Amino acid sequence: MTATTFGVNDALSNKLWAKKLNSEALKETYFGKFMGEGSSNMIQRKTELDQNAGDQVTIGLRVQLKGDGTTEGQTLTGNEEGLATYSDKLTINELAHAVRVRNKNTIDAQRVPFNLRNEGKDGLVDWFADRFDTCMANQLAGNTVVTDPRYTGNNVITAPTTVWRKAAATDDATINADATAVFNLGIIDALVERASTMSPMIRPIKVNGRKKYLMFLHDYQVTDMRTSTSAGQWLDIQKAALAGGIGENSPIYTGALGEYNDVILHKWNRLPNGISNAGVVQPLTRRAILCGAQAASVGFGKEFSKGSHYKWVEELFDYERELGVSAQTVWGIKKSVFNAADFGVLVATTYAAAH
Repeated sequence: MTATTFGVNDALSNKLWAKKLNSEALKETYFGKFMGEGSSNMIQRKTELDQNAGDQVTIGLRVQLKGDGTTEGQTLTGNEEGLATYSDKLTINELAHAVRVRNKNTIDAQRVPFNLRNEGKDGLVDWFADRFDTCMANQLAGNTVVTDPRYTGNNVITAPTTVWRKAAATDDATINADATAVFNLGIIDALVERASTMSPMIRPIKVNGRKKYLMFLHDYQVTDMRTSTSAGQWLDIQKAALAGGIGENSPIYTGALGEYNDVILHKWNRLPNGISNAGVVQPLTRRAILCGAQAASVGFGKEFSKGSHYKWVEELFDYERELGVSAQTVWGIKKSVFNAADFGVLVATTYAAAH
C-alpha cells in the first residue's frame, strides 16, 4: 500500500502554511482589532490592490459643504458651492524574512522535543506581527527619524500637524527637561476638545452605537497617570471604567485600561519618543496618540493563493541537512494625511521616564 506524502516545497503544502501565516499574523498584531474595511474603523483596510495591478491606491476625501444656502426670494443659480476634495496615497511594497533550521533526521532535530519547522513558522508570525505594530506606531506618532521603509510600512512618515505639550511649549526638547510635564487626564480633555472643534473634525469610532475615541499611552505614561495624587485623576477612570458592561460586547475594549470622557484608553509600549525641532530623539519623552475613524490605512497586494497574502517558500541546503523557510508579503501602512494635515490622529508629548 502506497502512502501519500507531501515533501518540501510541495505546492499544496506551501499554500497551507501560507494560509496559516496569513490567519495568525494579523491576529497577533496589537492593532488588528482596530482594523476593518469600513470607513468607521480606526484603521481602514483598503482592498483595491487585492485584485488589481498597481503599487499605490489613491484615497479620496470630500470635506463638508460650508455654504449658507438660499431661502425664499433668493436665486439658487449662481450660489452653488463647489465640492472640496483632497487625496492621499497608500503605497505597497515587499516585505520578507526567513529562518534556517536543521532538517529532520539530523541530530539537532533528534535532540529537541519540538518541530523545528513549526517553530520557524511561529517565529515568522511573531516577526511579522512585531514589524506591523512597529510601523503603525511610527506612522501614527509621526516618528520622522525613522526612514527605512521596512520600519515605515513602505510609506514616508510625516511629522504630526500639531503636537499638544504642557504650557504651550513648542518643542519636545522643552518637555524632555521638565519632569513635571507628565501625563494626566487634563491632556485627554484638551485633545477631545481639539478633536471635536478642528476642521475637519476627527470623527469618533462607533462602538455599539456610541461614539468613542481611542487613545494609546506608553507604559511610562500609564504609570504617571495611575500614580497621580491630584483630585479628579485616576479615580475618575476607575469609577467610569467600562461602565454598563459595554466592554464585554466589543473587541475594542479588550485589554483597555478604562474610559474617560468617551475616550477608551489602551497601553502600547511601542509608542516612540518625542523628537526635538532639530530632529533629535528626546529620551525622556513619549508621544501619546488619540485616534478617531480612518486614522490610518493598510493595504496588501494580490493574493499569492486564495485566502492568503503571504507566500511560503522552503528550501533545502547542505544535502538536505538544513531547511530554510521564508515568508513574503506585499503590503503598506500609512497615517491618513489630507491637504497636508493629519486627518484622524492627535499627538501629545509628555515627560515619560522609567519608574
